[in-house]
Amino acid sequence: MQAAQQPLLITKGLTRRFGGLVAVSNLDLEIRPREILGLIGPNGAGKSTTFNLISGFYKPTSGKLFIFGENCTGKSPLTISRLGLVRTFQHGSLMRSMTVSDNILLGTIHGIKGAAKRRERVAETAEMLGLTPYLSDEAGNLPHGLQRLVSIGIAFAARPRLLCLDEPLTGLNQTEVANTLTVLGRIRDEFSCSVLLVEHNMKAVMRVCDRIVVLHHGQHLATGTPAEIRADKKVIDAYLGHRHEH
Repeated sequence: MQAAQQPLLITKGLTRRFGGLVAVSNLDLEIRPREILGLIGPNGAGKSTTFNLISGFYKPTSGKLFIFGENCTGKSPLTISRLGLVRTFQHGSLMRSMTVSDNILLGTIHGIKGAAKRRERVAETAEMLGLTPYLSDEAGNLPHGLQRLVSIGIAFAARPRLLCLDEPLTGLNQTEVANTLTVLGRIRDEFSCSVLLVEHNMKAVMRVCDRIVVLHHGQHLATGTPAEIRADKKVIDAYLGHRHEH
């Protein structure tokens, strides 16, 4: 297998305990080049803990984490982000009192030298996200859906190889969801960037993801294409067969 086709991220036996609680147990996971991978499961399934382990915000109790071929087990979030894995946060990453332009500019600080090149990156990122008309607006004054796109823009301005999104569709209406899914497709197709999507909106996950990983009680339950996951009896019993508040 050529190096370009090696998984961008691999976990082996990844485990995280909080006292007597095992939040993630012996998780094997991989994210491939140019794919959108969904991570789903009921509340308390271990999605957020997995997300924090992958991005370096939690150190694993045991197991290994490899990112872009490097052993990143226990490495700091800054080290991991500089390798090319960048994440958003569930409640947004934007600075409400700053303009959209200056928010996106934050994402260029570590990766680009020179003000002119940074501004060029901001303009390119804003165009792709449909944010060009709002560049001079205060981010906190924008509708919720546009604020979510600004948060994605901050992360994507760094041009990561792997973009990890923590529930980016929460609170969005159908039009905003469709717009955001289009953006994710462009990020993957035009920039060869893989996306890890932690999300409760099942219709959106099924529509945009190439593969889906299902967690249940901190353990891996299933991995497959959207069609395979929809038809998996274990997944239906544990998750898809029940109604959610999301």
